[in-house]
Amino acid sequence: MSDIPVVALVGRPNVGKSALFNRLIGDDTAIVSEEAGTTRDRHFALAQWGGRDFWLVDTGGLVEDSDLPMDVAIRRQVKEAIAEADLMLLTVDAKAGLHPSDARLVDLLRNSRKPWLLVANKVDDPASTDFFEFFNLGAGDPLPVSAVNGKNSGDLLDAVVRKLPETEGDGKSDALRVAVIGRPNVGKSSFINKLLGEERLVVSEISGTTRDSIDTPHTFHGREFIFVDTAGLRRQSKIDDGIEFYSSLRTRRAIDRSDICLLMIDATEGLHNQDLKIATLAWESGRGLIIIVNKWDLKDKDDKTSAKFQKECAEKAPYLRFVPFLFTSALTGQRVTKVLELILEVEQERNKRITTSDVNEALTELVARRQPPQAAGREVKLNYATQVETAPPAIAVFGNHPELVQEHYVRYLHNGFREKWGFHGNPLRILMRRKGGRN
Repeated sequence: MSDIPVVALVGRPNVGKSALFNRLIGDDTAIVSEEAGTTRDRHFALAQWGGRDFWLVDTGGLVEDSDLPMDVAIRRQVKEAIAEADLMLLTVDAKAGLHPSDARLVDLLRNSRKPWLLVANKVDDPASTDFFEFFNLGAGDPLPVSAVNGKNSGDLLDAVVRKLPETEGDGKSDALRVAVIGRPNVGKSSFINKLLGEERLVVSEISGTTRDSIDTPHTFHGREFIFVDTAGLRRQSKIDDGIEFYSSLRTRRAIDRSDICLLMIDATEGLHNQDLKIATLAWESGRGLIIIVNKWDLKDKDDKTSAKFQKECAEKAPYLRFVPFLFTSALTGQRVTKVLELILEVEQERNKRITTSDVNEALTELVARRQPPQAAGREVKLNYATQVETAPPAIAVFGNHPELVQEHYVRYLHNGFREKWGFHGNPLRILMRRKGGRN
């Protein structure tokens, strides 16, 4: 992230920062709602304009004179976003007019001694919207835009790009995307904060504090990661408002956009059915998977407790035998940093490529040990196999009648290939294909 400039959207609540964020990155990534305080954390997304890449950061609405815990937490996050930013966009509401909080924000930005632009949002029709009173802020010419209809958003992006500092290289990154997933309130945000050694994410005892998927860059042993802290996925019947619905939708999208998922579960509660659904969603989407058993410090245990815990999980879902487990405490920091090495191991397994000769040799051994069941009046032969994909790995097995190979025999081949090469932490797909013809 160090080579890519950071642009932070700041402003009081309900001036349309999240709608503007979505407009500027060209995606409905941030949750937009009439409910004040919907955006609670710093929300990163990579934006591109005029050949320049930059991180755009959406922040919560700043309420300077409130002592409510959530407002205090948001205030801290906004100030951290300003500290990280190379450029700020002070967003004001042209329809509501000048507000005392806008002037206080101008003072805050001036004190940061960093470049910033004044953006007058909700100017849906410049001819009939008076935004000139914002000149009184003494912050230069307000840039009129409409996040709703996109009016002048291109002009704003041109102004942003002109203000960006020069960077070395093209700013492109092959960062590994790691989604932190799980039910609400299992400690996902606390875990990331402990891992990064700073309070990047709002942590609260209130279940559901994280609502969007939050992108947080981090580097370890020269490898760039982007951690995505997702809103917790609840059972559908528990999703009782629009924001919760969109949060669960974005969690699914975060899984789709990730390379590896860290499923966090609560050690004191064990593996719930909902945990299992989330794990299966990630696994069937072809993502690498690591199970983080958090709050392990609160669990009564002996030297066999962790092995028993893993065994019980694998009894509920056999594929969990191929998934690494890490027993941690986000509160005390116990084993939290070990996850970074584990992520690198799972990535290595994910990209492992086996030579065709080795795969064929393994297939010959497996078939010699156990022949595929024969169909009535038709001989089933498996001729050769080769690895056709990585990330996740997939092995194609070619034969004369792939449609007649029974599921239990495909599982036998799968387990045999696993025994040889592991592919630990990743789904392994076995594709049955017709020799010299269609699948």
